[in-house]
Amino acid sequence: MNIFIMTDMEGITGVDSIDNVFIESEEHYIASCRKLTDDINAAVDGYFATGAEKVYVEDGHGTGKNFLPGTLDERAILVDGINDYNRLTKSGTLTAAAMIGTHAMAGTENAFLDHTQSSKSWFDYTINGRSCGEIAQSAVFLGRYDVPVIMVSGDIAACEEGRRFLGDIATAPVKRAVGRNRAVSLDAKAARALIRQAAIDSVRLIGKIKPFKILFPAELRLVFQRTDYCESACGRPGVEKVGPRTARKCIADIDSYLDLMI
Repeated sequence: MNIFIMTDMEGITGVDSIDNVFIESEEHYIASCRKLTDDINAAVDGYFATGAEKVYVEDGHGTGKNFLPGTLDERAILVDGINDYNRLTKSGTLTAAAMIGTHAMAGTENAFLDHTQSSKSWFDYTINGRSCGEIAQSAVFLGRYDVPVIMVSGDIAACEEGRRFLGDIATAPVKRAVGRNRAVSLDAKAARALIRQAAIDSVRLIGKIKPFKILFPAELRLVFQRTDYCESACGRPGVEKVGPRTARKCIADIDSYLDLMI
């Protein structure tokens, strides 16, 4: 059994204020990086406790430089960037995937730091007419190569979104939003126990939770926050402008995670 873990920062235990996720706030950010690996390590330990042979971890927040040296469980295998992620997903060796520290899509009420890719420029992203966030986006890529997502951790809204798209997956809701920019988190020890148990529980879902599939050819649409963001995107291959703030892209298949970007 080989498990892949995609990580993000916004849904991590104890990351409870918007300034916690900005690298410019160095003191807060370093503390958040420590909390990030604590959550990940809880999941990694849960998967090894259930007999995983390999557990791969992708640093999915921002520039992907959030793991402090020596803090990630030494049994985990670090996935080194988008090319390594693509290769691993397409290799046929993954049994299932989990998402640790994720957040709800842009426009979600009562969600901590809701956004899809860029809170500055992305307003509404759809796949085949359905609004999606990063949970569905990752699940679509993994699902194309028959890898089911069996677990999500994050705030309550992210966990609810995961179930709405993926079915009766295991979840670890470690905090609740108070408005958009603040959250109230569970006690750290309790939250990591919850994550570890969700990882253990999710293994029992292998074979029950199906890979998340979409129909091809697929239409991606993105409504930007501003017209100039849309105009800039429409200079990219395969992207056309269909409204003042809306760009469209059609894909016949998915070869890379970046195929799902506009």
